[in-house]
Amino acid sequence: MPELPEVEVTRRALAPHAEGRVIERVEIRDRRLRWPVPVDLASHLVGARVERIDRRGKYLLWRLPAGVLISHLGMSGVWRVLPRRRGVPAAGVHDHADLLFAEDCIRLTDPRRFGALLWHPLNDGPVDSHPLLAGLGIEPFDPRFGGAWLYRGTRGRSAAIKQVLLAGDVVVGVGNIYASESLFRAGINPKIAARRLGPARCDRLAVAIREVLAEAIAVGGSTLRDFVGVDGAEGYFMLDAFVYERAGQPCRVCGGEIARIVQGQRATYYCRRCQRR
Repeated sequence: MPELPEVEVTRRALAPHAEGRVIERVEIRDRRLRWPVPVDLASHLVGARVERIDRRGKYLLWRLPAGVLISHLGMSGVWRVLPRRRGVPAAGVHDHADLLFAEDCIRLTDPRRFGALLWHPLNDGPVDSHPLLAGLGIEPFDPRFGGAWLYRGTRGRSAAIKQVLLAGDVVVGVGNIYASESLFRAGINPKIAARRLGPARCDRLAVAIREVLAEAIAVGGSTLRDFVGVDGAEGYFMLDAFVYERAGQPCRVCGGEIARIVQGQRATYYCRRCQRR
């Protein structure tokens, strides 16, 4: 599933092709995404200028004068930019939506159809009040996020710290890959109860989360199976991963064997030596 770095890479790549430009036409070929695409979506978008594209957690927020188009990539979704001067390729069976601008066609492809295209009118209040966004935690690059924030947010939480990170209500966007990598970098066992982390370990973990996510964004995110950028390029973070999907291989720090366990039906990778506590 695309995580925060992949969504941020997508946002940055889409912005030059959409921000400040008018949507001339919308083609919805399949409304059966994770939630049904609104039947009147095109009427809200056609003729409107995209003011900017923001990101909230793993959601892309296309801000228009009358509201916000909320999109989510789900498990296998990608947005692609197709220059119209070259001729837009015929849509394939998994190409569910096109936003057509004067110069480009921006196409949503989603083989598993777990993504989303939803409309939030400004009359309904700020988009952060939308049910999909209202419960999200702080952004990891928000200046307020740090060890103190993480310490406060984990008090009384008996769940394993890995599970608390994935829940997204303390800090948003730290998905499965980057939670494992951040915990390794901070030297924290993924199975430890979140409430047992003291201020020092929370400081280390907050720093690690920011570093790991920033590094992933810089190299285009991670490509495991489906994700590619808007230009079709793969992300290269996994080439430098310390633990994720490296079960049975030697730790790049201590030489010990990387272990794999399952937490909440998700694979967790860690080094028993480097992450003893």
